[in-house]
Amino acid sequence: TGVNAVFNKLKKLLGTAEPAPQAAAPDTMLVNAYATCGEVPVPTFVHHLHGRRDLSDPELPEHLRGFIGYVISRGDGQMSYAKYHVMRHLQRTRQHWSLVVEADEMPAVSEWAARANALLFLPDGHVRDPQARVLVAADDGSSEAQAAVPYPPQALQRKARSDARAAAMGVPVPAHLPPVIAEPEVQLRKPAEVVGRALALFLVAIRAESIAGHESLGLAELRAHCPEGFAYLSPKEEAFLHAEVPDESEVVQMTWRYEALHVLQWALGLIDTLPDPTAVCDVPRVVQTIEQCTALGAAARLRPVAEILDALDLHYRLHWRVRQCELDGSEVPAGVMPSVVLERHYALNWLVRFEDADWDDVDTPT
Repeated sequence: TGVNAVFNKLKKLLGTAEPAPQAAAPDTMLVNAYATCGEVPVPTFVHHLHGRRDLSDPELPEHLRGFIGYVISRGDGQMSYAKYHVMRHLQRTRQHWSLVVEADEMPAVSEWAARANALLFLPDGHVRDPQARVLVAADDGSSEAQAAVPYPPQALQRKARSDARAAAMGVPVPAHLPPVIAEPEVQLRKPAEVVGRALALFLVAIRAESIAGHESLGLAELRAHCPEGFAYLSPKEEAFLHAEVPDESEVVQMTWRYEALHVLQWALGLIDTLPDPTAVCDVPRVVQTIEQCTALGAAARLRPVAEILDALDLHYRLHWRVRQCELDGSEVPAGVMPSVVLERHYALNWLVRFEDADWDDVDTPT
């Protein structure tokens, strides 16, 4: 069956980490835990460690993609609310543990899984929450009524603050929107990488602005302005800079990259505050600040991760409202600029390594 195939693959992948017991007692079971926390507490219950790995193992991302396929294929193979959130959890998973435990240790396993922010996969093929409630059943994909994908407490607290702030801005968002990634789960881009990305964004934004103003800057002039930025261009950005006559839609898109650049300058501490997305950024100031960005070098530092996640959580919710207005043809709430929200969400998702995507491939699902 599909369940047996998944378990056989798990055993094959993890079997070399530590020898399995010679003979497992009938009342033991294999528990696979998928934790989103970077640091997982050491289990204090009686167990046999069958295997453990993190994202430094090149096979784990492939395994997680296969497991996502397994989850989605349950039942009729259609996406559901529970499957979607399990999928997102697996995309954020940073550690995979495989343990052989006795059945009466399951309460302790659940306590450990909650601290690790882990989903559980048991021999019955069901995907379960930390309390072992069924999130996605192996046969029909159904869920138990009380089952819930876990989130770290920081994420839930941040969501509550974002919901309140959005409401105060006159942008109500539904309570069912989940939190974004939290402090124990996130691994931000390196400061030097953020500096390089900012320089690349400056190049494409100023090139697009010059084209829109019918004073097109050539490559030589751009190199004179910001030679360091060329090493950090994405494939799409490089193609844009080398195009003699870029597509008009590309010019518009790249002009909006000033907003993404603004976010990265804020993340680097070069701009004190990130105001509500009620207006376009101060472009002359962003352009002037690029010199400070270039001068940072090894001294570059990111602002506290909590502040970055606060911004991401809020803009994720604002982006949901913008897209919902587009879908139902209603007016976007006053004071919210859709393109500013999109660019900020894009840059912040890149900053927190959402789906570990390169710049050109960053997604902003809501």
